[in-house]
Amino acid sequence: MLNRTLISIVDDDEPFRESMRKLVMLIGYPVKAFPSTADFLASSLLPETACLVSDVHMPGMTGVELHRHLVKLGYAIPTILITAYPDQVDRDRALRDGVVCYLSKPVDDRDLERCLRSALKPGHPIKDNS
Repeated sequence: MLNRTLISIVDDDEPFRESMRKLVMLIGYPVKAFPSTADFLASSLLPETACLVSDVHMPGMTGVELHRHLVKLGYAIPTILITAYPDQVDRDRALRDGVVCYLSKPVDDRDLERCLRSALKPGHPIKDNS
């Protein structure tokens, strides 16, 4: 069994990305932050990533598109999507596509921690993904 614990964060908003990086570190996980999906996909850390936390709306490739792309490539990386513009239709579609959680900004620390725990323990789905 692989014991990966690296959390990768992809968000084009530098202040938010940095605050998320610090929060995940405070929760106790190793973390690496990326400013774009292209940077994440080109990273040598992609295979080490145990959980992906991604913004939904980004230039180039959205968080939803990134999740789908990773699935097509054969990477079963549990994904948590975060958005400043929540949309129920997008949320429902993302969860049907296998996203672990769909959270709204500003992110509640406890919700993020709950989602990370769920993402890192397959087979233990959480009851409410929002």
